[in-house]
Amino acid sequence: MKRTNYLKGLRVLLAILFFVPILLFFVDFAGALPSGIHKLLHAQLMPAILGGMVGIIVFQFLLALLFGRIYCSVICSAGVLQDIINRIFCIGKKKKKGVRRFKYHKPANWVRYSILALTVILAVLGFSELCLLLDPYSNFGRIATNLFRPVVMWSNNILADLLMKVDNYSLYHVTISTVSTAGLIAAIIALVLFIVLVIFRGRLFCNTLCPVGALLSLISRYSFFRISFDKEACTHCGNCEHTCKAEAIDSKNLTIDTSRCVDCFNCVSSCAKGGLQYRYQPVALKKEKAQPAVNATDTMSIGQTGANSRRSFLATGVTVAASLPVISAIADEVETCKGDGSCGNHKGKGKGHGQKKWPPLTPPGSISLERFKDKCTGCHLCVVRCPSQVLRPTGLEYGFDYMLKPRLAYISSYCNYECTVCADVCPTGAIKPLTKEEKMTTQVGIATFFINRCIVKTEGNDCGACSEHCPTQAVHMVPYEGTLTIPHVDPDLCIGCGGCESICPVRPMRAIIVKSNEVHKFVEKPKEEEVKEVEVDDFGF
Repeated sequence: MKRTNYLKGLRVLLAILFFVPILLFFVDFAGALPSGIHKLLHAQLMPAILGGMVGIIVFQFLLALLFGRIYCSVICSAGVLQDIINRIFCIGKKKKKGVRRFKYHKPANWVRYSILALTVILAVLGFSELCLLLDPYSNFGRIATNLFRPVVMWSNNILADLLMKVDNYSLYHVTISTVSTAGLIAAIIALVLFIVLVIFRGRLFCNTLCPVGALLSLISRYSFFRISFDKEACTHCGNCEHTCKAEAIDSKNLTIDTSRCVDCFNCVSSCAKGGLQYRYQPVALKKEKAQPAVNATDTMSIGQTGANSRRSFLATGVTVAASLPVISAIADEVETCKGDGSCGNHKGKGKGHGQKKWPPLTPPGSISLERFKDKCTGCHLCVVRCPSQVLRPTGLEYGFDYMLKPRLAYISSYCNYECTVCADVCPTGAIKPLTKEEKMTTQVGIATFFINRCIVKTEGNDCGACSEHCPTQAVHMVPYEGTLTIPHVDPDLCIGCGGCESICPVRPMRAIIVKSNEVHKFVEKPKEEEVKEVEVDDFGF
């Protein structure tokens, strides 16, 4: 019994050590936590695969081969979140007699491995949409960013109001500006899906829909250390089956599906007589007794199992299919524009929505639009960690293949000239780490000036705000009429930081807008003005 408590306690402790810092890193709106916490995210398997982090991938595979799917109960943030949901749902049910939480179900192998194969094939072909929808880490990131973080910020504002009434100003109001309709809908769908599946079928998401779980199951079925029955000690009480949230334990036939077992050790903890043990037992040493001949009753059971598998597959398919129309509501996030470039999305000066959209502005370090599409899973970590909050999740305004991915939106701020935070924290490598020198010369887009909107022409007033906020001197003022000057853009110096666009006073259609580069370019760093040293005699008079 002591060993039992040790295994489960150790698993819970390790899960807390992974989950809590990651959750706090997402909801930390004040930037109080050290940036080094983001290194924990590099242990997530899907980001490691997309980022080509071979060392981490090999480590996770070896971990699964040695100990089973420890990853799913300790390292995976979405897995730990499902355990928390399960624990909340179980409150008050322990004392109720006759309540059975889980029961054994046949694995829907052809469903989960079909999803895995489809995910791999689409990823190889350059379509990462299925990874975006099913990756457990990215779903957790969207939940934390768009649901948990706003709750924390609202709580802060309420507490700040209460403290102000007693003349305590230790807290201050914060504005929630990173939550978009697209991100909110996606987060709600993911959280509801987790809750529903956990309540009715435990870890069904992990063992049916999740491509990471399916990939690890191929290895964990051959794990060296595994939970197995001691048939002499087993009393056939069924507690192990009822506590197995993976629905992988058949207490009647004393078998455990190690491909679905997530090593939570709940079953071992529930066994008072030592009928279950976590021990070294390679597959080659595991000799299963021959199954008895199939009788008529068993034939009926097999038929019912097949029917149940088909129903499970249909239910799974309906769940995925049903989510797509809901996600399509994200299309309401599309910006209202008149096709004349006023919102930064259209080329040309024609009216109507028939004009071609400008592609989205991708973060510095993403290298190109196509590369960013392939590697970004929309976890929104860069969105919440951006100091100037210029990264915003998209809806369907740029197509399904860019859904939920971040773009630079110069609504009220701009991309800081020397900032590299988004590249530093990105776990998938979708945003490549940059030095400050590289960041200052990376051209993500070029400012486009619309003279017919500028107040210098329309109102005859001096302005120059765009020029004053340009860090590279790409926007400078040139003579216009009389004493008036008007902006002029030098594309060879512009890096597309948005300093000019964000400060432009013209509303609703700004006079200067950054048009994105689908492939990022590099410009030369502007030369600093030489300062002549002047020798001063006496007092300089």
